[in-house]
Amino acid sequence: MDTGVIVAIVVGVLIVLALVWFLGRAGRSRRDETHRAEAREMRREAEVGSAKADRTRAEADAQAAEARRQEALARERSVSADEQHREARERHIEAAEKDPDADPDEAAAEFDSRHAETTGTGTTGADTTGADTAATDQPDVPGRDQSVEHYERTSEPEGDSERRFERDQEGDVVRDETYEQPRTNR
Repeated sequence: MDTGVIVAIVVGVLIVLALVWFLGRAGRSRRDETHRAEAREMRREAEVGSAKADRTRAEADAQAAEARRQEALARERSVSADEQHREARERHIEAAEKDPDADPDEAAAEFDSRHAETTGTGTTGADTTGADTAATDQPDVPGRDQSVEHYERTSEPEGDSERRFERDQEGDVVRDETYEQPRTNR
């Protein structure tokens, strides 16, 4: 064989190898770019999902904060109602002590029974029963029920709702009932 033919074959093989290498590299480059685009899309979706999760977490935190605020407000109202009840009871007892025809113990029992009746019918709003309030006044008296029952009534344009919940000695809610009555348009 002639050297010119051998050189032509070697050059042809080198050109074919260079062409195969160049096409392989271009294909790899296209594949890498496709993978980069897919990765960018996945990152964007992940960021959107993360933003949604952050928004949901913020809403949940806001709701939890509102629930804690409402619970604190309910506790404040309960304490205020207990204090008002105690003051009214003490005034009834003081009045009975000053009245020569009245017995302070009977006045206290009558006040407690009237207060229990009023609370039972739900006409006084957030309140506690007289026996339960007396139990909280004397927490270390053996044999006394240490639980406290609360009652709340709410009237809104869409309807009335009542909530009764009871706390045990440790302050944990042991019963929580809500009754709602929607308003009817006549």
